[in-house]
Amino acid sequence: MTVESSAARTSRRSAASKAGAAGTKAAGTRRRTGAKKGADPELVQLLTPEGERVKNAEYDKYVAGITAEELRGLYRDMVLTRRFDAEATALQRQGELGLWASLLGQEAAQIGSGRATREDDYVFPTYREHGVAWCRGVDPTNLLGMFRGVNNGGWDPNSNNFHLYTIVIGSQALHATGYAMGVAKDGADSAVIAYFGDGASSQGDVAEAFTFSAVYNAPVVFFCQNNQWAISEPTEKQMRVPLYQRAAGFGFPGVRVDGNDVLACLAVTKWALERARNGEGPTLVEAFTYRMGAHTTSDDPTRYRGDEERLAWEAKDPILRLRRHLEAANHADEGFFAELETESEALGRRVREAVRAMPDPDLFAIFENVYADGHALVDEERAQFAAYQASFADAEGV
Repeated sequence: MTVESSAARTSRRSAASKAGAAGTKAAGTRRRTGAKKGADPELVQLLTPEGERVKNAEYDKYVAGITAEELRGLYRDMVLTRRFDAEATALQRQGELGLWASLLGQEAAQIGSGRATREDDYVFPTYREHGVAWCRGVDPTNLLGMFRGVNNGGWDPNSNNFHLYTIVIGSQALHATGYAMGVAKDGADSAVIAYFGDGASSQGDVAEAFTFSAVYNAPVVFFCQNNQWAISEPTEKQMRVPLYQRAAGFGFPGVRVDGNDVLACLAVTKWALERARNGEGPTLVEAFTYRMGAHTTSDDPTRYRGDEERLAWEAKDPILRLRRHLEAANHADEGFFAELETESEALGRRVREAVRAMPDPDLFAIFENVYADGHALVDEERAQFAAYQASFADAEGV
């Protein structure tokens, strides 16, 4: 089940009947249900919000061999990612970070897709892919330096094949496409995955990336986390067809997956990455999920959306969903959950201590590296800023 506005459903009716004919045979199969007039787009789901396993003839094979231990691992990934995210949000509120973009509610989309990647795949994130970073082996504390203002990234992208966070909206889709084109020319069988949100899908950079990836048959997966809100703009004001159907216009398949179902996200991403490695070109995966919190810590979501919508999505919480499945299948006991809670709190303490041990940002670093040989205007601005900072010291000495 999904929660969507009546406006979004109405806008899809005219397009839904035409969508099944476009794209590849596989894409058409996925859209058969949505091709009926007035029907909602088909959503790939393997776990219901109640934690019940749903059979899917097309995607079951990608998770057929998953073990109880691996399921517990996915649950652990989501819990620890959420705990890290909560600690980072608290640190920003305490003045330790300048800004933070929370992933609350999007853990399944990120952990499921992140665990689908191979070590030799390359990932291009936005600034919210904390769960994917976790899957790629990036230490959580390394994500925070940029948000504290003490570095321009925090990790070596080539050590984990995980690019630095991209703040410019949508540009990473082009970076990923170019990298994927290079991978193809090198003859490697690795794949590339680019993450972006529903708002970024309205950017010209993303459309250009779709064009180039299709024309050059690039081994890239475009993974869009549709969390329903581009800051304060709902999806029905951004597009007139379901987001995943945009891929058909560029000549490659798109699929919508339940973004709160970690098992479905794992299966669909594995399928898409396998297509890329086999030389079948790009895929657009729309993870239909919800941003539980604010866009960033500078945002107030209560100004543009109601509590009813948030409460409806909280009932489909990705972590609670997998816990219900683990308990029903007797794959985890109370000892496992208690031990994980202890580990979660330890992670929170480690992150908090690491951030507070970081140096204060260099206030004058913003004036460096603007011009190679210096510039009179920058020198003037630096002097004005220095005088401004000195005025605080004078006031304290009074």
